[in-house]
Amino acid sequence: MTHRPASPASIGRPDVIAQAHARSVEIGLRASETPDFHPLRQPVLRELVERNQSLYTHALPVMETLHAQIVDTQSMVLLTDSHGVILHSLGDSDFVEKANRVALCPGVSWAEADRGTNAIGTALVDGQPTVVHGGEHFLHANRILTCSCAPIADPFGRTIGALDVSGDTRGFHKHTLALVRMSAQMIENHLFSNQFADAIRVHFHARAEFIGTLFEGLAAFAPDGRFLSANRSALFQFGQPLGELQRQPIDALFGIAFAKLLQQITRAPGESIELTLPSGVRVVARGEYAAPRYVAPAENRVGSSREFGTAAAQFTAQQRGEPVPLATLETLDTGDAHMAAVLRRVAKLRGRDIPLLVLGKTGTGKEWLARAIHHDSPRRGAPFVALNCASLPDTLIEAELFGYEDGAFTGAKKRGSVGKIVQADGGTLFLDEIGDMPLAQQVRLMRVLQERTVVPLGGTRAIPVDLRVICATHRNLREMIEAGTFREDLYYRINGLVVTLPALRERSDLAALVTRILALQPDGERLPRRVSAAVLERFAQCRWPGNLRQMANVLRTASIMAEGAEQIEVDDLPDDFLQDCVDVANGEVARPAVAERSGVADARGAGVARVATQSPARMEDWQATLIAQTLARVGGNVSAAARELGLARNTVYRYLRRTGAAH
Repeated sequence: MTHRPASPASIGRPDVIAQAHARSVEIGLRASETPDFHPLRQPVLRELVERNQSLYTHALPVMETLHAQIVDTQSMVLLTDSHGVILHSLGDSDFVEKANRVALCPGVSWAEADRGTNAIGTALVDGQPTVVHGGEHFLHANRILTCSCAPIADPFGRTIGALDVSGDTRGFHKHTLALVRMSAQMIENHLFSNQFADAIRVHFHARAEFIGTLFEGLAAFAPDGRFLSANRSALFQFGQPLGELQRQPIDALFGIAFAKLLQQITRAPGESIELTLPSGVRVVARGEYAAPRYVAPAENRVGSSREFGTAAAQFTAQQRGEPVPLATLETLDTGDAHMAAVLRRVAKLRGRDIPLLVLGKTGTGKEWLARAIHHDSPRRGAPFVALNCASLPDTLIEAELFGYEDGAFTGAKKRGSVGKIVQADGGTLFLDEIGDMPLAQQVRLMRVLQERTVVPLGGTRAIPVDLRVICATHRNLREMIEAGTFREDLYYRINGLVVTLPALRERSDLAALVTRILALQPDGERLPRRVSAAVLERFAQCRWPGNLRQMANVLRTASIMAEGAEQIEVDDLPDDFLQDCVDVANGEVARPAVAERSGVADARGAGVARVATQSPARMEDWQATLIAQTLARVGGNVSAAARELGLARNTVYRYLRRTGAAH
């Protein structure tokens, strides 16, 4: 008797293969049956792909990446629908012929009812990642294969397909299933982000370094606070099934009122906050809320007379879903000396296609500077195309940027995607957060910049392009070069001129910015068009970690609170915003308005005065000294220090991270 090697599936779950074989017998299959060589006709297959278009579209780039990881192993990557019918395949040429002998090709069903025990059909029945190796297949003809498969669920937990790697039994590797599982989860996360693009999304994990990775939890909420769904990782962290979570309010899920969470998300997008799960586990989280984007009519995009507003005004209009006013270099100059110097430098490039690299913290208006440069250039009649490299998963950046050829993928309709580079032909391509571009795509971008041609995925023809490239980042690219995460040759390609946009707290034109933002309030609403002197004073005291984007959000919220009044007062400002303000006069954390509302007396005066006289000149140093002294007095207890200072715990944690004291 020949010994049959055990697979990971049978090792971990000894009943899986036995139960699958029993089902195959009950169905009436015979192990000696010859596989069916009659796949669906092409029109029928195309219709099936069309019905699974969302799955198909989001899976393709992931399949490309997975195939690159297993290339030259005599294997192939397969995508199926929820019934096990193969929609698409990518395979090594030396294995495709062998796969065709067992009908492992698009249009063929690999459901258990048709093929007996096999990784695809068994994984779909069992609802779990599965390996079926060699002799574990029910049909003798399939025993030349080793297969690893993981089901794919939609954002509501329903199985909509499966991802499989099948190959020659001699190429079996125990790590293949792990790759397949991670790839399936990547597809699920892409589907989740697409489904809830306009929802409030919370990214969370107990370990901060896992935020933004495949392993982060994702939870989506409607603007009214209703829980919508959660991804696989989130369900694991919550420790509850989706149905249970949908019956609970957000404060039970994250230990925070929805209004408070939304305020923190909109006040400083991308900033980490601490939440508590029902189990009591504390997690680090980041929230995002991207309202549906509005594409301005063509007459408003080029040559319009509505050329007004600053970068902050642009943010406000975009977030409200209104037509985005055009920016010019002239309208971006609102009186700040640093900003004016930046504008003078970039103006000297007018009409010259010298690469520009814009540095600056998130929310400082990098994209709007790029739009202004484009509008004031000879290219203004051509497209301005922007891509945020940090907003897309690594596997989608390549298809989004370079495009893919018509009919490049088996079973695809006769249409492709030209990609952002070709879309920008004749105009300007703006690559925001270039530091987040994966190394593989950096190589391809470098080739485009050198040769001025682009080859779409699946294509062979080089398409010539004429465009200006403007890049932006908040990262230190030189440090990334040293770390090997950014290519030095690309760096010197994109930084013909480097300019740095000032953070909002460094600007001297706050009053002008506020006026421009409020001028964009809808005419039909009774919202105030100015702020009081006390509000301007608070604004001058704020660190503005979210920069112009944060200011736009604060003013929008405050305007609604003050609806019907002549001007915005301090009491109309969000509490969390006030918690981040610093009193310039004495170094005290400014919170009189909050203290008055809560009825809590401020008993810190003398101690704060001593800090102010003994601390360094910079306000941040005063605040840091005050926090450090308070932490020392309470034995390092962050919660106690935050209560004593009247600060949010996040503010104290930000100080700890900034000083390197956080563990």
